Amino acid sequence: MTKRIVLAYSGGLDTSVAIGWITEQTGAEVIALAVDVGQGGEDLDTIRQRALDCGATESVVADARAEFAAGYCLPALRANALYQQRYPLVSALSRPLIVSHLAEVAREYGATMVSHGCTGKGNDQVRFEAGLAALAPGVSVFAPVRDSGMTRDKAIAFAAEKGLPIEVTAKSPYSIDQNLWGRSCETGHLEDIWEAPHDDVWGYTSDPAQPQLADEVTISFADGLPVALDGRPLSPLELITELHTRAGRQGVGRIDMVEDRLVGIKSREIYEAPAAIALITAHQELEAVCLERDLARFKRQAEQRWSELVYDGLWFSPLRSALEAFMAEASKNVTGDVRVRLHGGQAVVTGRRSEASLYDYGLATYDTGDSFDQALAKGFIELWGLPSKIAASRDRRVAGEE
Repeated sequence: MTKRIVLAYSGGLDTSVAIGWITEQTGAEVIALAVDVGQGGEDLDTIRQRALDCGATESVVADARAEFAAGYCLPALRANALYQQRYPLVSALSRPLIVSHLAEVAREYGATMVSHGCTGKGNDQVRFEAGLAALAPGVSVFAPVRDSGMTRDKAIAFAAEKGLPIEVTAKSPYSIDQNLWGRSCETGHLEDIWEAPHDDVWGYTSDPAQPQLADEVTISFADGLPVALDGRPLSPLELITELHTRAGRQGVGRIDMVEDRLVGIKSREIYEAPAAIALITAHQELEAVCLERDLARFKRQAEQRWSELVYDGLWFSPLRSALEAFMAEASKNVTGDVRVRLHGGQAVVTGRRSEASLYDYGLATYDTGDSFDQALAKGFIELWGLPSKIAASRDRRVAGEE
């Protein structure tokens, strides 16, 4: 029986070269799989034909934008997912979706191996392989760049030698990954963490310093999920796409950070996530109105763990699944509208309203109509501080100060 390998295919130089490279290294037939998660660029038919022209036995393409928006971006939003409190998990979110399609195609074609183009220094190798271990445990993994030394210069030489129908001379100084939820950019001058990002780094956002009329948008949520913009019901894909454009036009969502990679090194990353940042900002503000204090405190701890699990490639872990159930339960009353002003690189909440609000004007006001019984505060404070008062007295007594 002919051995088959399913390759996660992007249509670029490295994965196009990988088709023939894998065949030479393993003798296997290559099934190329391209998954559209909203990265833009060439259409799927063009990518599919290129894979065939580069020697793939079969080329499978999947438009997974709606699946990505509803099944991955929205759970991340409900978890206010920000790795290290800043990174909205742009690439990390798309990997488990791609893995699920890789596992499905491997089963369909009877493939014994799956391949990806990751290096040995990044997080994505872990995300792909940990996910495949969960969904397709009988399938092994071959990573040409990491496992057989397929460097870029070798890839260019291989493409020229084989006459592959792909541009092999132009080279961006950056490593870029993008999807519906955002865009990441690294390498090049960005590896000098003192040097400011050059203008050509940015692709999803306009310069927030340039004069621009502000854009105000009202985002409606139901049970913690966005359902409408300015009163217009939209699908998750439609809503994220429109907000991506509107917030991006205002320069919202630019992030320049040094993050801790799973493999143990620090890396300078540039992210653009206009829709993600606008939505998370609005969602957090609505939760501030609708969530009881202790639930909100615990949810913030759970959000951090959820974000770390996804960043670390453990989307398919039992803990993330259990946390997902908690997020859904915690979000049952997070329903209402948030007005957000998009301008000058910022998403600023200017209004919030909800039928499930815990905000009580009578308790909050300092003016006439105040329903809060301030006389109760004195006794409450005495009881609240009593354990600390007793402990402090003990410490003074033991130290011979009393």
